[in-house]
Amino acid sequence: MHGPTSQVRGSRPPRFAARMGSPEPRGFTLIELMIVVGIMGIMLTIGVPIVYKVFHRAPINQAITDTVEVLSNARARAILQGREVDVIFHPKEGRLELQGGGGAQASKGPVTTGFSAGVGTGTSARFSERVLIEMLDINILPHDFRDDDEARIRFFPDGTSDELSLVLVSDQNDRREITLEITTGLASVEIDPRRFR
Repeated sequence: MHGPTSQVRGSRPPRFAARMGSPEPRGFTLIELMIVVGIMGIMLTIGVPIVYKVFHRAPINQAITDTVEVLSNARARAILQGREVDVIFHPKEGRLELQGGGGAQASKGPVTTGFSAGVGTGTSARFSERVLIEMLDINILPHDFRDDDEARIRFFPDGTSDELSLVLVSDQNDRREITLEITTGLASVEIDPRRFR
Protein backbone atom coordinates (compact mmCIF):
# COMPACT_ATOMS: atom_id res chain seq x y z
CA MET A 1 0.00 0.00 0.00
CA HIS A 2 2.81 2.27 0.56
CA GLY A 3 3.95 3.51 -2.82
CA PRO A 4 6.82 5.78 -3.63
CA THR A 5 4.57 8.82 -3.27
CA SER A 6 2.99 7.87 -0.01
CA GLN A 7 4.36 9.12 3.27
CA VAL A 8 4.56 7.63 6.69
CA ARG A 9 2.00 9.05 9.00
CA GLY A 10 3.38 11.70 11.37
CA SER A 11 6.40 12.54 9.26
CA ARG A 12 6.84 15.81 7.50
CA PRO A 13 8.21 16.45 4.04
CA PRO A 14 11.99 16.84 4.03
CA ARG A 15 11.80 20.42 2.78
CA PHE A 16 9.63 21.54 5.68
CA ALA A 17 11.76 19.67 8.25
CA ALA A 18 14.90 21.42 7.08
CA ARG A 19 13.23 24.78 7.65
CA MET A 20 12.21 23.95 11.16
CA GLY A 21 15.69 22.86 12.31
CA SER A 22 17.70 25.88 11.05
CA PRO A 23 15.83 29.07 10.34
CA GLU A 24 16.82 30.83 7.12
CA PRO A 25 18.25 34.32 7.46
CA ARG A 26 15.55 36.87 6.85
CA GLY A 27 15.95 40.10 4.84
CA PHE A 28 15.55 43.69 6.00
CA THR A 29 12.10 45.12 6.44
CA LEU A 30 11.06 48.31 4.71
CA ILE A 31 11.05 50.16 8.05
CA GLU A 32 14.67 49.13 8.77
CA LEU A 33 15.79 50.29 5.32
CA MET A 34 14.01 53.62 5.75
CA ILE A 35 15.71 54.18 9.12
CA VAL A 36 19.15 53.48 7.62
CA VAL A 37 18.50 55.81 4.67
CA GLY A 38 17.31 58.51 7.11
CA ILE A 39 20.47 58.19 9.23
CA MET A 40 22.65 58.37 6.10
CA GLY A 41 20.76 61.51 5.01
CA ILE A 42 21.40 63.17 8.37
CA MET A 43 25.09 62.26 8.26
CA LEU A 44 25.45 63.68 4.72
CA THR A 45 23.66 66.87 5.75
CA ILE A 46 26.14 67.34 8.59
CA GLY A 47 29.26 66.15 6.74
CA VAL A 48 29.06 67.81 3.32
CA PRO A 49 29.56 71.42 4.56
CA ILE A 50 32.55 70.33 6.67
CA VAL A 51 34.18 68.50 3.77
CA TYR A 52 33.46 71.44 1.45
CA LYS A 53 35.17 73.87 3.86
CA VAL A 54 38.23 71.62 4.12
CA PHE A 55 38.72 71.45 0.35
CA HIS A 56 37.49 74.97 -0.52
CA ARG A 57 39.07 77.46 1.82
CA ALA A 58 37.60 80.91 1.96
CA PRO A 59 39.74 83.29 -0.13
CA ILE A 60 40.67 85.40 2.92
CA ASN A 61 41.85 82.31 4.82
CA GLN A 62 43.92 81.16 1.85
CA ALA A 63 45.47 84.64 1.50
CA ILE A 64 46.38 84.69 5.21
CA THR A 65 47.87 81.19 5.11
CA ASP A 66 49.93 81.92 1.99
CA THR A 67 51.20 85.28 3.29
CA VAL A 68 52.25 83.89 6.68
CA GLU A 69 54.00 81.00 4.92
CA VAL A 70 56.00 83.36 2.66
CA LEU A 71 56.96 85.56 5.63
CA SER A 72 58.01 82.52 7.70
CA ASN A 73 60.08 81.11 4.84
CA ALA A 74 61.80 84.47 4.35
CA ARG A 75 62.74 84.58 8.05
CA ALA A 76 63.99 80.98 7.97
CA ARG A 77 66.03 81.57 4.82
CA ALA A 78 67.62 84.73 6.27
CA ILE A 79 68.68 82.87 9.42
CA LEU A 80 69.88 79.71 7.64
CA GLN A 81 71.87 81.52 4.97
CA GLY A 82 73.12 84.37 7.14
CA ARG A 83 72.05 87.10 4.72
CA GLU A 84 69.22 89.59 4.27
CA VAL A 85 66.12 88.26 2.57
CA ASP A 86 63.30 90.46 1.30
CA VAL A 87 59.61 89.89 0.74
CA ILE A 88 58.39 92.09 -2.08
CA PHE A 89 54.71 93.05 -2.03
CA HIS A 90 53.01 94.09 -5.27
CA PRO A 91 49.88 95.68 -3.76
CA LYS A 92 48.25 96.69 -7.04
CA GLU A 93 48.55 93.14 -8.36
CA GLY A 94 47.66 91.47 -5.05
CA ARG A 95 50.76 89.31 -4.84
CA LEU A 96 54.01 88.93 -2.90
CA GLU A 97 57.25 87.06 -3.45
CA LEU A 98 60.42 86.12 -1.66
CA GLN A 99 63.63 87.70 -2.96
CA GLY A 100 67.26 87.27 -1.95
CA GLY A 101 69.15 84.64 -0.03
CA GLY A 102 68.83 82.20 -2.92
CA GLY A 103 72.48 81.89 -3.86
CA ALA A 104 75.56 80.54 -2.16
CA GLN A 105 77.68 82.68 0.08
CA ALA A 106 81.32 82.90 -0.85
CA SER A 107 82.50 82.44 2.72
CA LYS A 108 80.16 79.69 3.82
CA GLY A 109 79.48 77.73 0.64
CA PRO A 110 76.06 76.71 -0.65
CA VAL A 111 73.19 76.22 1.74
CA THR A 112 70.29 74.07 0.63
CA THR A 113 67.00 75.11 2.18
CA GLY A 114 64.50 73.10 0.18
CA PHE A 115 62.62 76.13 -1.18
CA SER A 116 61.17 75.89 -4.67
CA ALA A 117 59.79 78.70 -6.79
CA GLY A 118 56.18 79.25 -7.78
CA VAL A 119 52.87 80.48 -6.39
CA GLY A 120 51.74 78.49 -3.38
CA THR A 121 55.17 76.98 -2.65
CA GLY A 122 56.00 79.26 0.25
CA THR A 123 58.12 81.59 -1.90
CA SER A 124 55.28 83.56 -3.48
CA ALA A 125 51.54 84.07 -3.16
CA ARG A 126 48.73 85.66 -5.12
CA PHE A 127 45.55 86.88 -3.49
CA SER A 128 42.14 86.02 -4.88
CA GLU A 129 40.28 88.76 -6.73
CA ARG A 130 37.87 88.63 -3.80
CA VAL A 131 40.58 89.81 -1.35
CA LEU A 132 41.88 93.39 -1.25
CA ILE A 133 44.70 95.06 0.66
CA GLU A 134 43.06 97.63 2.91
CA MET A 135 46.26 98.74 4.62
CA LEU A 136 49.96 98.07 4.12
CA ASP A 137 52.12 99.81 6.72
CA ILE A 138 55.88 99.22 6.91
CA ASN A 139 58.00 100.53 9.80
CA ILE A 140 55.19 102.93 10.80
CA LEU A 141 56.13 105.34 8.02
CA PRO A 142 53.63 108.07 7.07
CA HIS A 143 53.10 106.56 3.64
CA ASP A 144 50.36 104.38 2.14
CA PHE A 145 52.25 101.50 0.53
CA ARG A 146 49.13 99.89 -0.93
CA ASP A 147 49.24 102.39 -3.82
CA ASP A 148 52.87 101.56 -4.69
CA ASP A 149 54.06 99.14 -7.35
CA GLU A 150 56.40 97.51 -4.82
CA ALA A 151 56.82 97.49 -1.06
CA ARG A 152 59.75 95.70 0.59
CA ILE A 153 59.92 93.91 3.96
CA ARG A 154 63.44 92.93 5.08
CA PHE A 155 64.37 89.91 7.19
CA PHE A 156 67.81 89.85 8.79
CA PRO A 157 70.16 86.97 9.72
CA ASP A 158 69.67 87.59 13.46
CA GLY A 159 65.93 86.76 13.16
CA THR A 160 64.69 90.36 13.24
CA SER A 161 62.67 92.06 10.53
CA ASP A 162 61.04 95.29 9.46
CA GLU A 163 57.75 96.07 11.16
CA LEU A 164 54.69 95.18 9.10
CA SER A 165 51.00 95.74 9.46
CA LEU A 166 48.92 94.28 6.61
CA VAL A 167 45.11 94.38 6.67
CA LEU A 168 43.25 92.22 4.15
CA VAL A 169 39.51 92.47 3.53
CA SER A 170 37.32 90.04 1.60
CA ASP A 171 34.31 90.82 -0.57
CA GLN A 172 32.18 89.64 2.37
CA ASN A 173 33.69 92.38 4.59
CA ASP A 174 35.79 89.87 6.57
CA ARG A 175 38.96 91.60 7.83
CA ARG A 176 42.25 90.08 9.01
CA GLU A 177 45.46 91.77 10.07
CA ILE A 178 48.92 90.25 9.79
CA THR A 179 51.66 91.87 11.83
CA LEU A 180 55.39 91.21 12.08
CA GLU A 181 57.07 91.69 15.44
CA ILE A 182 60.39 93.40 14.69
CA THR A 183 62.50 91.75 17.40
CA THR A 184 61.55 88.18 16.44
CA GLY A 185 60.38 88.52 12.82
CA LEU A 186 57.40 86.28 13.63
CA ALA A 187 54.01 86.85 12.02
CA SER A 188 50.75 86.93 13.95
CA VAL A 189 47.17 87.16 12.71
CA GLU A 190 44.32 89.13 14.26
CA ILE A 191 40.69 88.67 13.23
CA ASP A 192 38.76 91.85 12.35
CA PRO A 193 41.21 94.42 13.76
CA ARG A 194 38.50 97.17 13.78
CA ARG A 195 36.91 95.59 16.86
CA PHE A 196 39.93 96.41 18.99
CA ARG A 197 40.43 100.01 17.91
